[in-house]
Amino acid sequence: MEYMSQEGYDKLVAELQQLENVEYPKVKEALVEAREKGDLSENFEYHAARREQSRLLSKIRFKQRVLKYARVLDTKQLVADSVRLLTKVELTNLDNNKKITYTIVSPHEADLHAMKISIKSPIAQALLGKKVGDIVEVHVPIGVQKLRIDNIQL
Repeated sequence: MEYMSQEGYDKLVAELQQLENVEYPKVKEALVEAREKGDLSENFEYHAARREQSRLLSKIRFKQRVLKYARVLDTKQLVADSVRLLTKVELTNLDNNKKITYTIVSPHEADLHAMKISIKSPIAQALLGKKVGDIVEVHVPIGVQKLRIDNIQL
């Protein structure tokens, strides 16, 4: 089961609809055109279209599976007393005194540019269940970072 925000769920639904209703019909049309050109054994366009069809079908099945097991969390029922899924966490890196804010989201919603990190990331795993004022040591690829939790919001 995958827990996610309504925004993340809606985005996945829109991506799936785009794949099914726009991209897949284009690939089917390309396959038909390539088939009409004759000998399929040496037809590069046909093989490329088949590969694209396979790739798209794989993406479609994956997104369908994610949506089948997705559960949207009602943020109104969540409490910001500790770090958990869909909380925004303000941190201070004690090594360099820099402040940073992350939102903990499902892996399908993760976007580092938007400061949304996956609940499965090392930082989120170390923060889960912690409260304001706690100091957490996080093992990241560059070593160990000490982070202090300054604030938790929904």
